[in-house]
Amino acid sequence: MPSFSKGQRAIGQFILDSYDKAAFMTASRLGQTVHVSESTVVRFAAELGYDGYPGMQKALQEMVRSRLTSVQRIEIADGRLGNQEILSTVMQADIEKIRMTLEETDRESFYRAVEAILSAHRIYVLGARSASALADFLCYYFELIFDNTIPVHATSSSETFEQLLRVGEEDVVIGISFPRYSSRTVKAMRFARERGARVIAITDSEASPLAEIATEKLLAKSDMASFVDSLVAPLSLINALIVAVGRRRKRDIERIFSDLEQIWSEHGVYEQAEDEK
Repeated sequence: MPSFSKGQRAIGQFILDSYDKAAFMTASRLGQTVHVSESTVVRFAAELGYDGYPGMQKALQEMVRSRLTSVQRIEIADGRLGNQEILSTVMQADIEKIRMTLEETDRESFYRAVEAILSAHRIYVLGARSASALADFLCYYFELIFDNTIPVHATSSSETFEQLLRVGEEDVVIGISFPRYSSRTVKAMRFARERGARVIAITDSEASPLAEIATEKLLAKSDMASFVDSLVAPLSLINALIVAVGRRRKRDIERIFSDLEQIWSEHGVYEQAEDEK
């Protein structure tokens, strides 16, 4: 801080005092807030070693998103949305997250994850809090494809470890977590890795605590729409994972769904459309 100019010290102090707001401000908005020019903000980012302001902003966002409380999320979202039309703004943001995920996904890591799942003795899937919906979706289809899928449902850390008691080197554990990261999921993934299992993390960035534990990382961009976690891109990535695994088990799936269609028809599981009656 002592080596900075007066304007740069103002920027630095604002970031220290209001990191939750600074991380989501444009360079222009940040400059206006601390009464310096936009160019001063850009030079500040360069002084810290970033290629430009977007690089500094991205790094700051990754660091702070896991620390934001629900109240802070609401305040930031209100500031970002402003007077914009909610429906189009939120959906356009989701489209952008899918595009970024597609561009940045490591294909080799993705297909290594597919191979690990196909060769696993047991497949454990866990996701806590909002990520539990993603874990349930993945489990629903994996339980149709495989007979060795184990959803890890627990209301306490002790129950989580009890369900992972027999995890070993021939097993795969898929852990799903996005900011704010679930400590239960992180601890469970670390436990599985220590037991020698292949650990696949579905998370948002290299800065995620799951990323450093995982043998394979599948990264999908997430965002916060007010207090709500936007998990559209992670769900799309999970869809791709299910399809990739399913294509490798094509004959088994055809047989399974042929049997299921008969069962569904016999027991009236699905309501028939008018033109089918």
